[in-house]
Amino acid sequence: MKKIYGLMVALVMIMAMVVAPAVNAQDKDIVDTAVAAGSFETLVTALQAAGLVETLKGPGPFTVFAPTDEAFAKLPKGTLDDLLKPENKEKLVSILTYHVVPGKVMAADVVKLKKAKTVQGSEISIKVKGKKVMVDKANVTKTDVGASNGVIHVIDAVMMPPAKAKK
Repeated sequence: MKKIYGLMVALVMIMAMVVAPAVNAQDKDIVDTAVAAGSFETLVTALQAAGLVETLKGPGPFTVFAPTDEAFAKLPKGTLDDLLKPENKEKLVSILTYHVVPGKVMAADVVKLKKAKTVQGSEISIKVKGKKVMVDKANVTKTDVGASNGVIHVIDAVMMPPAKAKK
């Protein structure tokens, strides 16, 4: 009987180790999910410089079109360094909030849209061709990365909001 009990305990522990990561993935907010992924270090640095970390750790829900480190590397030389300067915080906030749509918009819903209004205030265009989805000029490379306060869709470029008309 002790052997059976021991085997059952071992089985329960193994199942907990296998099931727990899937359950815990949804326990992390958008920022913690991005940090854990390991391919959004530049995005997280930019969020910190813009003072947006606490917002994206908030209740949301948010949909974030998240550029990877490689996407940020495609920016012209010096652009990122310039954006991270304190005097350019307003521009950085504008760019980053252009990547965020209020609400939790899963991939199945994104593909039904032609555009979406961002937290920044402008609209991003959405184009679907076969199984490929583009937001503005960025390709969506991974969808529906769940977080406790929304969802992340991974993109391969940094989107720039349209220039505001001068008055």
